[in-house]
Amino acid sequence: MPQQQHKLSKRAGQPPGSLRVNGERGDLPVLITVIDYDATHFQEKQVGQITECFPFRDTETVTWINVDGLGNTGVIEDLGKCFTIHPLILEDILNTEQRPKMEDLETYIYLNLKMLSFIDQEMDVKVEHISMIFGSNFLISFQEDIGDIFDPVRERIRKDGRIRKFGPDYLAYALIDSIVDNYFVVMEKLEERVEDLEEELVINPTQESLHKINRLKKDMIFLRKSVWPLREVINNLERSESTLIKESTTIYLRDVYDHTIQVIDTLETFRDMVSGMIDIYLSGLSYKMNEIMKVLTLIATIFIPLTFVVGLYGMNFRNMPEIDWEYGYYSVLVVMVIMVAGMLTYFRRKKWI
Repeated sequence: MPQQQHKLSKRAGQPPGSLRVNGERGDLPVLITVIDYDATHFQEKQVGQITECFPFRDTETVTWINVDGLGNTGVIEDLGKCFTIHPLILEDILNTEQRPKMEDLETYIYLNLKMLSFIDQEMDVKVEHISMIFGSNFLISFQEDIGDIFDPVRERIRKDGRIRKFGPDYLAYALIDSIVDNYFVVMEKLEERVEDLEEELVINPTQESLHKINRLKKDMIFLRKSVWPLREVINNLERSESTLIKESTTIYLRDVYDHTIQVIDTLETFRDMVSGMIDIYLSGLSYKMNEIMKVLTLIATIFIPLTFVVGLYGMNFRNMPEIDWEYGYYSVLVVMVIMVAGMLTYFRRKKWI
């Protein structure tokens, strides 16, 4: 899992609400799309200037403004001024290291989540920072990179689905539900990695296997930090007394909460399996070493009596009776072969070989 290392110390000493992009300049291009809808109306467009979003602030329809990319602080600052978003919230939007959380500021609710996606080519999990702000008639989403997993939600809005009969709170639920549902896809891929590595450890553990275990263990720790706080976020949403969250949406949030618990339980199971892989690896190495020592011990055991015979007849005493015997050499060889055959037969009966 490639993880970008940002120097958080660069934020030290800055006043609260300072907008700073992690590791980038604050004027990079972003992609902004707007979807405006109600039960009978639908409009979708990509805007070139952030000012094109401002007229949607006071409409009676539901407006979803999606900003792909956090490289332009000017865009985020202008949106914040238009929708009166607190500077500290804008700072959290740009802080990609921020843990998932929820903030209820009466006129709007701020959500900070982690979106997971699987990179098939690299067999890695990509963790993306995503923020949502929704009020009485709007929802603004900020994504760290261009591209997301929200196409099914957009398609439901285009097809005049039930989502168009509800407000921004239901849209926020739909986006959160898409994020959590994609967690299950990531978990399935991780399960394949865990099972393949476990099989490798049983069949042929190598030094590379140990590196894979350590890498997978770090991945699990990182995923846990991304997923665990989500339970608290959804629980706070479900129990919130804000007028922005309708009673009809609460039951859907409860369903997402159940899915989140299921994801967390699955992740904990994988963590236990990965932790146990160290024992499997050490047991595999110990078994392989025992097999090697067993073979060497059998070889040494076979050659000990042969060495004794060879050493006995290798002594240079003048009066040894077998020295002048015509068939002495061949007789000793036959005796040595019989000794080896006898020991091998005994070992087989004992099931040592």
